[in-house]
Amino acid sequence: PILASAHENGCICLWSIQGNLVKELMPFSKYPSVPLTALCTDISTKMLFAGSKEGHIMCWSIASFLEDPQNNKNQIKEELCWRAHSNEVVDLFHEEEKGVVVTASIDGSVRLWHATNGYYLGYFGQPRKFELSDISRLILPCDVNNFPTIIKEESKYMEKKNFEYPLMLDRDK
Repeated sequence: PILASAHENGCICLWSIQGNLVKELMPFSKYPSVPLTALCTDISTKMLFAGSKEGHIMCWSIASFLEDPQNNKNQIKEELCWRAHSNEVVDLFHEEEKGVVVTASIDGSVRLWHATNGYYLGYFGQPRKFELSDISRLILPCDVNNFPTIIKEESKYMEKKNFEYPLMLDRDK
């Protein structure tokens, strides 16, 4: 068994049942680290979801890591990030059978999202029925203007790159 804890600095810590730190995760984001406010997994514990104070949802694949946490080849991979609300996420859960994530915000809104690509499916209280099978239309809620980001394995955004820009004195300029 592994226990996951979300922290103020945006980090997720995975702990052994004995209380030893097994792994630390920092979400990939083009935004500065923000406090995480909600965590959940699916029933089969293949995916880990986190919600942030700024309304983002992040999704990690954790299945291979949980099979053998000691094996360094079994990595945890962040797969998806999207803006779900304009305010803090207070709760979320993943309904594995339907393939949806339900998020709740401090503003009182409860929204439904497609779990594998972060597409918006609707909100609780809307006049129309949820169309869970129709993900061809990419729509967003009125208070969100960022599309979901699918994080590819070959992405190297987290690496620090060094660029050389030599300074040259040009007396004519």
